[in-house]
Amino acid sequence: MVSLTIPGERDALITPAQQGHSSVHVQIRHLNKRYPGQAQDALKAIDLQVKRGEIFGIIGRSGAGKSTLIRCLNRLENPTQGSVVIDGIDLGQLSARELVEWRRRTGMIFQHFNLLSAKTVRENIELPLKVAGVPAPQRRQKVDELLALVGLEERQHAWPAQLSGGQKQRVGIARALVHDPELLLCDEATSALDPETTRSILALLKKINQQRHITIVLITHEMDVVHHLCHQVAVIDQGEIIERGPVWQVYSDPKQETTRQLLNPQFGTLPEALQTLLSPTRQRQDSRVLGWVVNLFRSIPFLILMVALIPFTRWIVGTTYGVWAAVVPLTLAATPFFARIAEVSLREVDKGLTEAAQAMGFHRWHIVWHVLLPEARPGIVSGFTITLVTMINASAMAGAIGAGGLGDLAYRYGYQRFDMQVMLTVIVVLVALVTVLQFCGDRLSRRLNHR
Repeated sequence: MVSLTIPGERDALITPAQQGHSSVHVQIRHLNKRYPGQAQDALKAIDLQVKRGEIFGIIGRSGAGKSTLIRCLNRLENPTQGSVVIDGIDLGQLSARELVEWRRRTGMIFQHFNLLSAKTVRENIELPLKVAGVPAPQRRQKVDELLALVGLEERQHAWPAQLSGGQKQRVGIARALVHDPELLLCDEATSALDPETTRSILALLKKINQQRHITIVLITHEMDVVHHLCHQVAVIDQGEIIERGPVWQVYSDPKQETTRQLLNPQFGTLPEALQTLLSPTRQRQDSRVLGWVVNLFRSIPFLILMVALIPFTRWIVGTTYGVWAAVVPLTLAATPFFARIAEVSLREVDKGLTEAAQAMGFHRWHIVWHVLLPEARPGIVSGFTITLVTMINASAMAGAIGAGGLGDLAYRYGYQRFDMQVMLTVIVVLVALVTVLQFCGDRLSRRLNHR
């Protein structure tokens, strides 16, 4: 059922947080977006204005185009046509470097939090400041201020896996505010939370809007979120804005059937798994570039092995016989094996973390160094351990054909002389070496894994 606003609530809902600031902050003009390979536009002729200090809600069903629209506001998605002008700046005219700098002045909160599991609460909040080159004393002061704002002072050294959903979202809010943005984008910020936690997050967002006079644009499929938080609302359906206006007006007298259905509690949202399937496929250029680089390096050892293994080995170690001569081909053979494991580990990093880093104004090398490598580190360590164990096994077999090492010792002084004691000793040493190496690698990998 549709609830009615109480006397006086209408004025509260339509008044921006900072009285007297009615200038246009966000201007969307004739915005269209079509994904490659799609027959229909995800967004169709979107025209919207958001005033400074306003909390503007965009509501619609799953697959209506909400996420695409809000990602166009910071160019995580590039529109096919139209423009987004924020604070007088046309984002489409910015260079890549200028866009990175601009994103640092705009905060974004994500539905699934997108926190780095390899960093503590404090480190997650501090990272955008560190990447931006802010001095350490200023970083500490700013992080302390934001921890107090979101009420997480006592949890600042906890890992994200040790937090509740509401606490994770509070970390996400604090991280979004590190650069004192004038615009805050919220992508389904409460849809992964229970009702009580949702109310606390909404209260925090309202407090931030009132105290810091930040313009907030949020998308949601929950009408209650819009009703309790927003001043203005736009309803989107099949990529088009079908209704807009003050919340009290749209809520009390909906004009469109879609709006009436959203107001009716019996019309729920699609399951999250199905929603993911219906979402447009986005380009993953970072992963593609990474794959090309790995494939390039993975091919080099085979070229060397085929063309110049013997002269290359002689050039590296001065000989083509013995233990050190065996190390060169073994290393070359292990390189593609380890490269593939490293590539898989890097590809398994949640793409939401890369998107969050882009929204915070990270350069590509920042994303690799501060996001991909720390998150993939447990898998890379495990892969390196497996590679070393495989090399030890291969070296033992290579020793039996003259490459030296433990294999040669077992063959020459054990097998050829029928001395079982020597052979058993070599086997025990190899097993012990592999066991110790595997134990240390597994332990280090578990220590690095905070998921």
